[in-house]
Amino acid sequence: MKKRRINFKTLVPVVKRLFSMYKLPCIIVLLCLIFSAMASISSSIFLQRIVSLIEATLDNYKGIEGLVAFEQMKPELFKILLMMIGVYAGGILSSILYNQIMVNVGQGFLNQIRLEMFNKMESLPVKYFDRHQHGDIMSHYTNDVDSLRQFVCESLPQCISTLLSIVFIIATMLTYSIWLFLIILIGAIAMLLVTGRIGGNSAKHFMKMQISTGQVEGFIEEMMHGAKVVKVFSHEEAAKKDFDKINQQLFMDTKSANHYANILMPILGNIGNIQYSLISIVGVLFYIFNVPNVSITGISVMSMSIIVAFLPMSKQFSQSISNISQQVSMIAMAMAGTQRILDLLAEESETDQGYVTLVNAIEENGQLVEVRERTNTWAWKIPKDNGENSYVKLAGDIVLKDVDFGYYPDKIVLHEVNIFANPGQKIAFVGATGAGKTTITNLINRFYDIQKGTILYDGIAITDIKKDDLRRSLGIVLQDTNLFTGTVMDNIKYGRLDATEEEVYEAARIANAYDFITRLPDGFNTMLTGDGTNLSQGQRQLLSIARAACADAPVMILDEATSSIDTRTESLVQKGTDQLMEGRTVLVIAHRLSTVQNSDCIMVLDHGRIIERGSHNDLIKEKGTYYQLYTGAFELE
Repeated sequence: MKKRRINFKTLVPVVKRLFSMYKLPCIIVLLCLIFSAMASISSSIFLQRIVSLIEATLDNYKGIEGLVAFEQMKPELFKILLMMIGVYAGGILSSILYNQIMVNVGQGFLNQIRLEMFNKMESLPVKYFDRHQHGDIMSHYTNDVDSLRQFVCESLPQCISTLLSIVFIIATMLTYSIWLFLIILIGAIAMLLVTGRIGGNSAKHFMKMQISTGQVEGFIEEMMHGAKVVKVFSHEEAAKKDFDKINQQLFMDTKSANHYANILMPILGNIGNIQYSLISIVGVLFYIFNVPNVSITGISVMSMSIIVAFLPMSKQFSQSISNISQQVSMIAMAMAGTQRILDLLAEESETDQGYVTLVNAIEENGQLVEVRERTNTWAWKIPKDNGENSYVKLAGDIVLKDVDFGYYPDKIVLHEVNIFANPGQKIAFVGATGAGKTTITNLINRFYDIQKGTILYDGIAITDIKKDDLRRSLGIVLQDTNLFTGTVMDNIKYGRLDATEEEVYEAARIANAYDFITRLPDGFNTMLTGDGTNLSQGQRQLLSIARAACADAPVMILDEATSSIDTRTESLVQKGTDQLMEGRTVLVIAHRLSTVQNSDCIMVLDHGRIIERGSHNDLIKEKGTYYQLYTGAFELE
């Protein structure tokens, strides 16, 4: 198994994006961090100046009383104290300012990232959602975004602040004493080695912990979605055992991550304490034996003021290294989440090279003329090389010629499919599960593109038609119903957002949904939540049919539209759909053969091939597969 390496380059695009979006606020934050870091080190500088002042005063006025000595150094001491107050006040204001700015910057940045993620998700082809678990996709918006939030709002500013503090501390140390700095340097090397060893293991397990967290959340989401199935099959105990396994994995990963993290800090703390003691001992020895003190400013005598200043700087330096070490795990989690987000944003969007559009039209003197208002007469608008446009009336003539298709290139599921649907015809597809019925409708919608053959729509290759316009011309009732949070009216209008209330009511009547809707607590204004769980499966299907009726598309595709409706309701819906289908080309997929008997042409599919075609009566006369299905000689699987 290949080990996962921590690659800090993953976060570079995030930092670049953050700076490009908020250049001025980021500059202000950086300046605030610089001033705050300078203020943090100023305590040691002021302490050194105070001790140095005391030493100089005592050397110049030997033998005088303390009060007199104090009076001598009071003006300079007062000046130092005023400077301390000013620097500390500035440091406090800088910290408050940059924290306030980072709140706005961080949340604004995450808002933009979530927006880009959602926009990207909406642009992805259907195959992406077929090949990725919904729980995994959801984790992009929860775990991954939260880890990015921690990095942008917490880890990044703290790391910058800490690094600046380290730079200022080193510069100050070198100004005072190179000998004492070497002790700090040895301690820093030891800390970095420990951090690299133990902190790296901690980061690795924190990344595993994030993955395990996503698995736990995905499992819980799955169990919530399938709660009824769990109850029906008394699967509670088995579900508990399955959850215990993945929860135990999360426990082990979390335990390991925190185990290393908890080891790291005490070790670093003790290295800092040893470093502190060595500075005290070495500094005092240098002072006693008058060892020359070397600094970048020159050679001088070791003084108590330098030793006193070095001690708090040693503590600050050790604490800074510890702070960075603490952020390693958070940064590792941020990198894992960021990589997943970048992977999503890098996914190839659904491409569209179409140029033919769908427009409203009227006929004038035998010619189609484009108009803005809805006329229920549709035309394909085809641009010409000379800048003019030609128009082809949308009749609903659909042709599939020698179509081969596979969801994966090496696994073909449709073989040499030929279909001819003349305008106004009702074409039915029957066959066992997996025969390829729904796949054909997915190809007409261009959810997927074919590997071989041609699909024509009114004589125009569907690859030349813009996908939005192509799909707008197709009204679809899917086998799996999907309702959205909102009112009943909102869900029906999903088919056509500009539909009037009267058009919604009419669509509901066509689908035979009007009566049950009016019996709901608030009628058409009844709020639906949780995919319409407060409705029966049949009622949800009726709303799906009403949605397609509201769209009023020239071509209808009914994919098991009545699969969840009882026989009595089915007969009523059939009357409504017959009215809806009048004058339209209709493609019907059905297991119930009673719903397709009146079809102009019935096609029987088996393993991706059309093995029979004809009207109901013709197929009965042939006494082939359709006859056997109809008479019950064998059943659809």
